[in-house]
Amino acid sequence: MNYRETLDFLFAQLPMYQRIGAAAYKKDLTNTLALSERLQHPEEGFRSVHIAGTNGKGSTSHMIASILQTAGYKVGLYTSPHLIDFRERIRINGEMIPEENVIRFVAAMSDAIQEIKPSFFEITVAMAFDYFRNEQVDWAVIETGLGGRLDSTNILHPDLCVITNIGMDHSDMLGDTLQKIAFEKAGIIKYNTPVVIGEKQPEVLPVFDKVADEKRAEIILADSEYYPSYDSDLKGIYQKKNIQTVAAAINQLKESGVEIQESDIKNGLLNVTKNTGLHGRWERLQNDPKVICDTGHNAEGIEQIVRALRLEKFEKLHMVFGQVTGKDPQRVLKLLPVDAQYYFCTSSVPRALPAAELEISARHENLVGEVFNDVISAYTKALENAGKDDLIFVGGSTFVVADLLAWRQTQSI
Repeated sequence: MNYRETLDFLFAQLPMYQRIGAAAYKKDLTNTLALSERLQHPEEGFRSVHIAGTNGKGSTSHMIASILQTAGYKVGLYTSPHLIDFRERIRINGEMIPEENVIRFVAAMSDAIQEIKPSFFEITVAMAFDYFRNEQVDWAVIETGLGGRLDSTNILHPDLCVITNIGMDHSDMLGDTLQKIAFEKAGIIKYNTPVVIGEKQPEVLPVFDKVADEKRAEIILADSEYYPSYDSDLKGIYQKKNIQTVAAAINQLKESGVEIQESDIKNGLLNVTKNTGLHGRWERLQNDPKVICDTGHNAEGIEQIVRALRLEKFEKLHMVFGQVTGKDPQRVLKLLPVDAQYYFCTSSVPRALPAAELEISARHENLVGEVFNDVISAYTKALENAGKDDLIFVGGSTFVVADLLAWRQTQSI
């Protein structure tokens, strides 16, 4: 198979959460362990930082990777989902895994795939770990997909664990209370391995304390200690919390003997996008009118986005907005500004919430707008309507942002 055929095989044959949702979620590590056994345990071939949390874990992962890279280390970075290219998920020093490596891995593992029947995420994790070991990275920064305890990435034995925060997301799979979700995220905590907690949330801290105590793991509360404040090229007021979490994580690595200079931290944080290729976090796409996109998609993430929007200057706000099924749209819609013009859209993934359904729910929150069958039609209409001093925001779902960025890429070719 060529690269396109290999991707078609991965997307079509393996259950994929990005496309179908909860049905793709595997609630144990059996398949991942079987794949690791076939590959002779690649996760043992590198030092790692393992990151979980409801919001901010992607930005946090990219920031830590950028700092380690700036410090001179060869750094693997595994994140999900991808926005445009599947290979965004697996990078070394910002460079995506080569197409030929993807082809070769899937071909070599074809018998195991037929026998084990892993999910898309499970085979992708195995591919990342195998690639990082073969390329002899010094460090791998690994972001969990869903939860932590039963996440495919949780076969790692990391040098440091990080849990950014806990919110009510994916409650159909992780639990219907913050405490249950915290227990799943706390599953990444390992014996005698320090864990940085990004936000001190009184309702879930006892959960972390209990798990850490059982595993003799030291807890570092990022927002209970003083760490220097740093600037970053990642904008959005919510990044201040992530930067604080990153500062605590880097400080812990330094205390364990990892050589990182103060200049590495400053320069690493100022060049996250350049070093790691991260997109879609409060990303300004153009001016006159100003266009900003952000992948924040749950209530906690949208709350931060609305706060950031209030700090922007504009005449009128246009919201190109879509969501996915499996969530309560009202939790998000009730947070949105009522004085904006809405362009409700359906992203290109099968689990996208139809825009017409979203618009009906939005009416209950006094949100007024039009319905579009795709993201680009909605965005084009917003551009048509917006004055040069207006602001267009695109988001509500990672996949709305992904559709826009993919389309913009085709326009620039």
